[in-house]
Amino acid sequence: MKIVCTKSNLLTGVQTVSKAVPNKTTMSILECILVDTTDGDIRLTANDMELGIETVIEGEILEEGMIALDAKIFLEIVRKLPDNDITIETDPSFKTTITCEKAKFNIIGKSGEDFSYLPEIERNDSVVISQFTLKEVIRQTIFSIADNENNKLMTGELFEIADDMLKVVSLDGHRISIRKIALKNSYGNKKVVVPGKTLSEISKILSGDMDKDVHIFFTDKHILFEFNDTVVVSRLIEGEYFKIDQMLSSDYETKIKMNKRELLDCIDRATLLVKEGDKKPVIIDVKDISMQLKMNSTVGSMDEDIDIEKEGKDLKIGFNPKFLIDALRVIEDEEILIYMVNPKAPCFIKDEKENYIYMILPVNFINVE
Repeated sequence: MKIVCTKSNLLTGVQTVSKAVPNKTTMSILECILVDTTDGDIRLTANDMELGIETVIEGEILEEGMIALDAKIFLEIVRKLPDNDITIETDPSFKTTITCEKAKFNIIGKSGEDFSYLPEIERNDSVVISQFTLKEVIRQTIFSIADNENNKLMTGELFEIADDMLKVVSLDGHRISIRKIALKNSYGNKKVVVPGKTLSEISKILSGDMDKDVHIFFTDKHILFEFNDTVVVSRLIEGEYFKIDQMLSSDYETKIKMNKRELLDCIDRATLLVKEGDKKPVIIDVKDISMQLKMNSTVGSMDEDIDIEKEGKDLKIGFNPKFLIDALRVIEDEEILIYMVNPKAPCFIKDEKENYIYMILPVNFINVE
C-alpha cells in the first residue's frame, strides 16, 4: 500500500477514529487503526467491539492495500510531523514507512485481514437531525448518567422517538434530565438505550453545524450515526429502561419564577467554600418575594438573597450544589420555573411546554446550619 495525504486530513481522521480505541484490551489488534484503500477510498477504522468509528479522508492512493497500525504511536507520529504532505508505504512483511519532508519513521504494522470490521447495518429509514441539535441534546443531558457499572442502564441515555418528537433521558439515581426535540419528519416509534461513552465521543466529533445533518439508523442491537464522511456504530444497552413517567409529578406546593443567571452565579459563589470531596448542601429558604441561599462549611459560611416571584408555600430545602449547577448551565432560558412540594420531595426545573425537565432529589440538611 502507498498513499499520500496532507497532515491536516490525516490527523483529523486519526484523531476521529482514535476515540474507539480501547484503553485496555487483551486483543492487540484492537489497539490498532486500520488503514484500508482497497475500495478506492482512504478509510480509517477503529473498533473496540462496543463502539466502532470509520472515516474517509482525502488523499492520493498510489498503491492499494491495507495495514493495521498501533493507534497511539500512529497518532503521535502524525501529530508531530511537519505541516506538509505525508506518505505512508507498506511492504509485504507489514513494515510501514511514514515520511514527511526530511522526517522518516519505520514501524511494524499488523495484517489488516485480522482486524475486526464494523458490523454490517442495513441503512433503511434513517432519522435525520442536525449536527448542532444532536451535539446540544447530548450536552444538555450527558452529565446525569451514572459513571459506575452497577446499573448498566443508568450508564446510557434513552432515545425515544414518537412521530416527529425525539425524547432523550438520562438519570443516575439522584436526578433526571429530559430533553424533547421536534424532528423535521415523522417516524415510527423507537426506544433504545445508547451508551453514554458513545454519545460523549460523538459529541466531540460533531462539528455542531446547524446546516449539516446526522443520519441515525437502528437495529435491535446497534445504533449507527452517519455524518460528514464518518460512521459511528455502537452496541445498544439491552434491557427495559426505567418508567420515567411514574417518577415525574405535576403536583407542587411552591412555584418560583426567577432569573437563571442570578441563581447560577449565587450557587457558584457558595461552592467556593466547599472543599473537594466535601458533601455540603446549599440550603434554599423560600420566602414571599425572596429566596435566601446559605452555605456552611469548615472553611466559612455565606448567605445571599435573590428576588423571586412565588406562588404557594414558604419552604426550606437542601440540594447538592453541583446537581443544580449542572442543570442550570445547560438551560438557555433567561427566566426559569422551579416546582417544589416539600423538603423531602424532588424539585423540578422545567419550562411550561416541558421541552426540558430537570428533576433533582433534595438532601437532608439537619444539623448542617
